[in-house]
Amino acid sequence: MVPRIAFTPGEPAGIGPELAIKIASSDRPATAARAQIIAIADPDLLQQEAARQGKPLQLIPFDSNREAEPTPPGSLHIVPATLAESALPGQLNPANGAYVLETLHIAAEGCMQRTFDALVTGPVHKGVINEAGVSFSGHTEYFAEKAGVEKVVMMLAADDLRVALATTHLPLKDVSAAVTGQSLQQVLTILHRSLRDQFRIEQPRIGVCGLNPHAGEGGHLGREEIDVIEPALNTLRSLGINLIGPLPADTLFTPPQLARCDAVLAMYHDQGLPVLKFKGFGRAINITLGLPFIRTSVDHGTALNIAGQGIADTGSLIAALNQAIELAQLRQAF
Repeated sequence: MVPRIAFTPGEPAGIGPELAIKIASSDRPATAARAQIIAIADPDLLQQEAARQGKPLQLIPFDSNREAEPTPPGSLHIVPATLAESALPGQLNPANGAYVLETLHIAAEGCMQRTFDALVTGPVHKGVINEAGVSFSGHTEYFAEKAGVEKVVMMLAADDLRVALATTHLPLKDVSAAVTGQSLQQVLTILHRSLRDQFRIEQPRIGVCGLNPHAGEGGHLGREEIDVIEPALNTLRSLGINLIGPLPADTLFTPPQLARCDAVLAMYHDQGLPVLKFKGFGRAINITLGLPFIRTSVDHGTALNIAGQGIADTGSLIAALNQAIELAQLRQAF
């Protein structure tokens, strides 16, 4: 079966519309030829961007009642949403904050109703949405709330390296208090289940970083490993989950140790993500685990400074599309 992949370009003044046109163009990557790509966006915005790039664009109305077929070169299937005001590259406009949320709403509803097989999201600008008078902390939290899910996990991937986060966007001073036995068990259970059920890894092996340098060095550099992390891991091991660690991050992120792992759990944002981005800069993607649907995303921002110049790199979007298609096909197969 041909998977239906919804794509939200995100902030209309950013590089998302440019990426959409590059994916649609006749010289598009082979990725898009394997799926039906459905843009949820303002049709006029996409046509204006296509004209700016000098590329013809055919927008095909999406019909969920028709059998999915690969989207032809030079085209996109479209579910329309309407901008409040015309978007200018690089110039944020709070009037269009509601438009961005409308595209996310359509995408989430379509995924939960299984109209779409997966969702790929382009970059949004949280600040301008909040300036529009709408409380918005990010894609991940928005989709979790829409799906009625209490806990989701952020995992980033680049090539064969997968790094999930025990905590996400917290000041470093707050990380220790946020790493609790309960939260670790929740995160690791979701990570294990997703690797098994979504990625079809029969017996996932998860490497777990310690919080402190040298993983606490027997309590001399901190007791979080002894008091919190190790008891949580032992509880999960008793349930059959294969966990390696806690190990010092500078030990776990070495080739011999990574070869033993299908994924790594980092305790905080900048413990794991610099390694991943160094390994796969321009190809890294974000995958939300724990949702009732597949969601991948680019791992970069709106890049307002280069919007409209035709120089945006599609590497992360191509990787996100590839991963979404692969996961959708695995779900169909099993």
